[in-house]
Amino acid sequence: MLRVLGAALLVVLAFTLAGALYQVLAWAVAVGALVFAGVVVWSMTSRAGSGRLRR
Repeated sequence: MLRVLGAALLVVLAFTLAGALYQVLAWAVAVGALVFAGVVVWSMTSRAGSGRLRR
């Protein structure tokens, strides 16, 4: 009986850790996309960026 409970606890713990890792990765992707979009907008609106785009 203890082995079954231990195995069930390990399965629940594994799924919990996988879910937490997925959430962290999802946040990292979202923040990275926002930073990338901000850099693109900044480079298109700044004078140096627009000068580079014209050449």
